[in-house]
Amino acid sequence: MRNAKMIANGFSIMMRLVLGTALVLGVSGFVALPAVEAERHVTVQGSPADRTTRDIVYVLGSGDRIRVIVFDEPDLSGEFEVDGTGVVSLPLIGKTTAKGLTLREFEDEVATALRDGYLRDPRVSIEVLNFRPFYIIGEVQNGGEYDYVPDMTVLNAVALAGGYTYRADDNRVFITKAGGNTETEVRLDRGQGIQVLPGDIIRVPERFF
Repeated sequence: MRNAKMIANGFSIMMRLVLGTALVLGVSGFVALPAVEAERHVTVQGSPADRTTRDIVYVLGSGDRIRVIVFDEPDLSGEFEVDGTGVVSLPLIGKTTAKGLTLREFEDEVATALRDGYLRDPRVSIEVLNFRPFYIIGEVQNGGEYDYVPDMTVLNAVALAGGYTYRADDNRVFITKAGGNTETEVRLDRGQGIQVLPGDIIRVPERFF
């Protein structure tokens, strides 16, 4: 009788050990799954495709409003607008051409002008406060001029214009880049994240019936 009781107790202890091991393994497996998913999510977010619309260098043009900061020279700093001729009127140095220059190039232009008889070693920083508008025409509900916001895409622009008309070809658009005279056809089915830049003209064509 005693031997039977000892055998039963031993069997009970063994079963508890087996169940405990299975539970630990099960919990470990459960915890590991979210870690794998999190790693996959980070990989997707860091893919090169997500950065393509942010790698374009911005070029100044008429209608841009900028802030010019000359360090330690508050009288030479302030907010200015690029006029219709592409020129900015700045303290001391007067009219300076900004159109067609990147922010870095315009910073160098202003610093060079200030160094020529005014300051020994000027440090200049420039940022865009308000971008010039873009334009959308053709088969949209409300074509016209719209304020630009960073990372604007063609589909964002269409949405701002009230969406497509029933005649619109929603597979392509024609874009005339700011300052250019040539339309370029862009197929939307080859990438929905086609970026729009300030001053661009987007034309949505009519579809072929």
